[in-house]
Amino acid sequence: MKRLFIMDFKDYDENWERSERPSVRAIIKRGEKLAMVHERKHDYYMFPGGGIEDGESYEQALIREVQEETGLNIIPETIVEYGSVLRIQKSVIFEKTIFLQENFYYCCEAEDTIGEQQLDEHEKAEGYVLEFVTAKEALETNQFHDHREETGSAWIAREAELLKMLMAESMKHY
Repeated sequence: MKRLFIMDFKDYDENWERSERPSVRAIIKRGEKLAMVHERKHDYYMFPGGGIEDGESYEQALIREVQEETGLNIIPETIVEYGSVLRIQKSVIFEKTIFLQENFYYCCEAEDTIGEQQLDEHEKAEGYVLEFVTAKEALETNQFHDHREETGSAWIAREAELLKMLMAESMKHY
């Protein structure tokens, strides 16, 4: 998969241990709108997805994570690679550790029917809700709203860059 960009915060020592956690994200379009997870606690939008579990393929993780976070069922044969974003920064969990996260983005379609979300306690507390918004609406929220984010906003910046790319391409991948 092609690398779209790297977000390197350079807030670590190169000699530290490394911790990796790859993730998958879905770009799902309905008309002129995107299926996005609105994180209401800190008021930002993100593409649905999450971490890859042991033994899962990237596509299996994508299907599972999107269904859990949004209730949408991805149509497997529509999954197409879009690109990846590598994030490198000091871990907020482990001391003297560099956190590396490769985020793999896929364009895909979902069935029309929306099922029930299956959120974990953290996602419930953060107020995850599926919303269909334009790329412009999501970008404006991510760039200009006060996110009241205590743990940093790397993922908000990452999603904003993806939204800008999609807008610049006029969503030609669909």
